[in-house]
Amino acid sequence: MSERNDSGHRIGENMMISLHFTLSLEDGSVVDSTHGKRPAEFVYGDGNLPPGFERPISGLSAGESGRYEIAPEQAFGQYNPQNVQTLSRRDFGDHEIPEPGTVMSFTDPNGGELPGVIRSIGERQIEVDFNHPLAGRTLIFEVEVLDVRPATTH
Repeated sequence: MSERNDSGHRIGENMMISLHFTLSLEDGSVVDSTHGKRPAEFVYGDGNLPPGFERPISGLSAGESGRYEIAPEQAFGQYNPQNVQTLSRRDFGDHEIPEPGTVMSFTDPNGGELPGVIRSIGERQIEVDFNHPLAGRTLIFEVEVLDVRPATTH
């Protein structure tokens, strides 16, 4: 049995939210879900959810639910062919060359981690796709709000 706090608080800035969600593609295949697991908890506006996912749930309160269609521009962006890079096999050094479809971590120019998917492997070059795996996809975001309360600072 899930606990609900009927405090009357509504989702908005500086509110701590607890909710269950299911994220799926238009064809119904589930990408991620908290159902059967611990609910997601975050402070509205803290960057844990892209703005396109926060906007539709603004104003909801505990006990409410909704189903929202999120366009690519509001989710993980459009697919950008310029994010597909061709790297030299030498860039992989002595490491074993992964199979196409493998997700690898690369270091970006600023020293941060950047995931890329191996698209194809040639004799001298390897094609890597740095687009988010959900780029260009319209997503269905279903939520069940369990609790909304003012965020507290520690």
